[in-house]
Amino acid sequence: MQISELARATGVSARALRHYEDRGLLIPGRTGAGYRDYSESDVIRVAQIRAMIGAGLNTATIQRYLDCVRVDGHRPSLTMCPDLRAELDSIAERLAAKQADLRRTQQRLNELASAG
Repeated sequence: MQISELARATGVSARALRHYEDRGLLIPGRTGAGYRDYSESDVIRVAQIRAMIGAGLNTATIQRYLDCVRVDGHRPSLTMCPDLRAELDSIAERLAAKQADLRRTQQRLNELASAG
């Protein structure tokens, strides 16, 4: 299938698909004329990539752990590969720190608003 067909099948823009290719996450075949040629397995691969992006992983991390993602039907799930748990825990810790910062900022704003 062509890139426009994969974009329609996955709900992901052709630009994003090219970005995934540039990052080594998606490797399409090529036709004799040099056009990208995607298969049904690429639909699943894009679902895996999107699930990991949705969980806050960047493309470098996704590249390291993409083989840890399985898709049951249309629902992606992770298999704990070596080091993946530590990576996810690190991301969770950073998010918790950001949330704490936001709560402190919200508290200061509330204090300023109530002082006036």
